[in-house]
Amino acid sequence: QVQLVESGGGLVQAGGSLRLSCAASGRTFNMGWFRQAPGKEREFVAVISWSGGSKYYADSVKGRFTISRDNAKNTVYLQMNSLKPEDTAAYYCAGTQRTIATMTTHDYDYWGQGTQVTVSS
Repeated sequence: QVQLVESGGGLVQAGGSLRLSCAASGRTFNMGWFRQAPGKEREFVAVISWSGGSKYYADSVKGRFTISRDNAKNTVYLQMNSLKPEDTAAYYCAGTQRTIATMTTHDYDYWGQGTQVTVSS
């Protein structure tokens, strides 16, 4: 059983930056970041393949967010720059055993507890 623990969330002003980390207790797979704002469904943010060679982003964060990983540390990161108030949400790290870097929530097998990101205007 893989456990995922996110960290790095917080309160930041619009235009600021945060880096989220996701530490995995065991083997990691293709890893994704999702977010969920109050009253909204959980949505895809970014995904990275096990090798790090494939990365995909939601259109809303493309050019501002960067996903990366360090397999030696079993850790995945989400660097978030030029943050906007609409980025405010709980951010979740997730792992999937599927062989593709999927953007679909239901394809993920493991989830972290989430970390809150709040962007003030």
